[in-house]
Parts: sequence; structure tokens; C-alpha cells
Amino acid sequence: MQENFSNTGQPEQPKPHDEVQPAKKVRKGRKVLQDFLGGDYLSKEEVVTNIPFVFYVALLAMIYIGNTYYNEKKFRTIEQTKSELKELRYQYITTKSNLMFMGRQSEISKRAVQLGLKESLMPPYKIRYQGEKLQSAQ
Repeated sequence: MQENFSNTGQPEQPKPHDEVQPAKKVRKGRKVLQDFLGGDYLSKEEVVTNIPFVFYVALLAMIYIGNTYYNEKKFRTIEQTKSELKELRYQYITTKSNLMFMGRQSEISKRAVQLGLKESLMPPYKIRYQGEKLQSAQ
């Protein structure tokens, strides 16, 4: 049998078994992950007492998401209404301009000639009626 000698020439003392370290360290993060996936985490009393708060936060998140979708939909309808209003305003301006053009005396006389009407050469005058008498005032 061979004895192990140290640098001093004395035989080495065998190490006690208490100082032997395990070959693999168990990581804390891995244990937490195993507890969570295994369901042990959800059965702890701290988590069970906080379930109403978790549901409250989930409800608030759903309301927030719903509100966002609602506002986006409203924004789209407002933008669509704005563009429709702009188009109607352009149509109003065009129609008003056409009406003003058609209401000019020269345009009215052109259309009257097409219908067979002539423009009067006499200026207009008032007709007054008093009882049984008709009077024309010039």
C-alpha cells in the first residue's frame, strides 16, 4: 500500500466526509421554475390569498384593451366623416357657383330664347288697385 506524502514529507491526513461537495449544484432559478411548472407555486398560501387581486388586474387589462379598440374604431369613423364632410363641402361650393352663374341675367335670357320667350323692352311698372279702379304708376 502506498501512502500519499505532502510537500513536507509527512503523510497526508484523509479528508472528512463532511467537507465533500456535491458534484452538481441545484440552482435556485431552476427550483423556482420546477415549482411553478409543477403547480406547487400556485398552491402556496400567499398566491391563493392574492387571487382576487390577480383577477382584478386581469379585468383592468381587458377593459384597457377593449377601450383601445373602441377608441381606434371611433377615430376611424371620425376620419371617414371628416373626409365625407370635405367632399360634401366641395360639392356645395361647386353647386352654389353653378347656381350663381345660371342666375345671371345673360344666362337667364339665353335660356328664355331657347324656350321661345323674348326679353321685354319696357321697364317694369307697378299696378295699383283701389277698390274698382286699376291704376298703373310709372
